[in-house]
Amino acid sequence: MNNNVILDSSALLALLKNEPGSDIVESLLGNIIMSSINVTEVATVLLDSEMTLQECQDTVLPFISNIKPYDEVLAFLTADLRKQTKAYGLSLGDRACIALGQKMQLPIYTADKIWGELQLENVKIKLIR
Repeated sequence: MNNNVILDSSALLALLKNEPGSDIVESLLGNIIMSSINVTEVATVLLDSEMTLQECQDTVLPFISNIKPYDEVLAFLTADLRKQTKAYGLSLGDRACIALGQKMQLPIYTADKIWGELQLENVKIKLIR
């Protein structure tokens, strides 16, 4: 049985900062897939906090089972999501995460509450808080 899930950067950051919902993300360990774009978002936050690149990699990589490269299919799925999500203020990274969930047909875990208001076909969004 496939228990893989897509993780948004906000959910991984919640785990790393021990914020509410981190217990849910912890229960997903071993099954986490992330877009390379979302890994970049997490790494950027950590590097902004004065962490070295090596420390950042050592912190982030153990939590992610598979990092998916951002390809042309994802590029166009992400762009197509713009018209459906513009009113909710979703970023490129947010849409890249959702596009990966669509492409792989896997549930997406996020800490961004606004995602709970989205009405998207073929997308299963799970809020961690």
